[in-house]
Amino acid sequence: MPSRRSTSGANSPKRAGLISYGTRASPACGAAELVGLTPDAILASPAPAVAALRQRTHTIPIVFTRARPRRAGLCSEPRAARVAAIFDPDTAFLPLSQREIEVAAAALGIAVTLAPVHDNAALEEAIATQAREPGGSLIILLDSFNEAHRDVIVAATARHGLPLIGSPQFARAGGLMSYLYDPIALDARAASYIDRILRGASPADLPVRRPTKYSPIISLKTAKALRSGDHARPG
Repeated sequence: MPSRRSTSGANSPKRAGLISYGTRASPACGAAELVGLTPDAILASPAPAVAALRQRTHTIPIVFTRARPRRAGLCSEPRAARVAAIFDPDTAFLPLSQREIEVAAAALGIAVTLAPVHDNAALEEAIATQAREPGGSLIILLDSFNEAHRDVIVAATARHGLPLIGSPQFARAGGLMSYLYDPIALDARAASYIDRILRGASPADLPVRRPTKYSPIISLKTAKALRSGDHARPG
């Protein structure tokens, strides 16, 4: 059953509600009763209790546990509808990346555009093109051209207010995020193979392995700017 608890604030007492149900209980009546008490905040668990509360109030803050927020419709989020893959045809290894990007995008319902570039002007145009309609985003493929032009890419992306995913260096420079294998772990494994070969192991006996450790990096500053619209968009 729901309950009400009071906490002391700086100026006046604050009231917090608590609602939690087992698998056999219906949350509807308790949710209506609790909302009727007009608490300053509500702690709810699990998902059925949260859903019942959301049907009855859109003004009281609800803190929830044991619920999958996106599946239950508890959170909204910006969603990319189009993505451009930025790369230099002379330096990027495109065939494998292209196939993986297209498969992932198709599963998410995102349209993919390949954007080959050779200079700053082409970068600016490719990024501006993505910004002309809502839902644009960028993937910066791993190649030496993109790394050498990182500052140009990040600055143009910021001006147009586009989310960008690239290497860890891009995320640290102001891009939105990176999700890449751990290069230190990869190099350590390669070094161990060299050691084994020098000790007499046959290269044919050494398996080819995929990376198993990946590290996500998200720029909270960039995420907040994108969400609030602080980036200057062209008129």
